[in-house]
Amino acid sequence: MIFSCTKDKVDDNVNLVCADVVSFAQEIEPLMNQHCIGCHNSSSASGGYNLEGHTNISNQADQIIGAMQASGFQLMPIGGPALNDDLIQQFLCWIEQGKLNN
Repeated sequence: MIFSCTKDKVDDNVNLVCADVVSFAQEIEPLMNQHCIGCHNSSSASGGYNLEGHTNISNQADQIIGAMQASGFQLMPIGGPALNDDLIQQFLCWIEQGKLNN
């Protein structure tokens, strides 16, 4: 067996627990605005991703969570630490709940 001391990706949150309905307007959009919009907006759309508004975020949710977890995508936010597990779980719950525009 070979073991590594480095962490190649963020945990996939296999034990997803969604106690409350996640609000897009109060939780998901502010998360995107704080951690993603600086690079992924309508003017720069770094990597081809514009993450402004519900439609863009909802349509690209699989890619976003992949980047948050470094699962098949570059870990985001780039150059910074990975988002904490609570924020990642919140985004996963929003996806699981149907990506509501609430």
